[in-house]
Amino acid sequence: MEKSLVLIKPDAVQRGLAGEIISRLEKKGLKIVAMKMLRMDGALAQRHYAVHTGKAFFNDLVDFITSGPVIAIVFQGKNAVEVIRQVMGATDPAKASSGTIRGDFGIDIGHNLVHGSDSLDNASGEIDLFFSAEEILSYDRDLDT
Repeated sequence: MEKSLVLIKPDAVQRGLAGEIISRLEKKGLKIVAMKMLRMDGALAQRHYAVHTGKAFFNDLVDFITSGPVIAIVFQGKNAVEVIRQVMGATDPAKASSGTIRGDFGIDIGHNLVHGSDSLDNASGEIDLFFSAEEILSYDRDLDT
């Protein structure tokens, strides 16, 4: 089973959308195996967004993600990376389909509510930024049997 990282960003926390976002992902059969609320510092934000270093929008990304609390979640399930990306919708809410998180609730590309890993390799590295191995739980759900 795949694991992927989801970050519920400060705009979603401020707007009270965390429960809605988690619910939509769980309803697609994904299982939460780790979760915490935190305030990212600049160093963690820069490591998380390292692939964007040097781009014009890099500092805005760091400033935004450190502006308030985020909820970091590891979801596990079949095709978790792909399922999460589909449920989130396009990065730009103006281009996201209705029925997706960003299509239904996103305001603009800078306030798009949620981050999800874009590949298995990136998921592994991103999970390691936010969680130790001991924080990721293994358990069975009745609906998984």
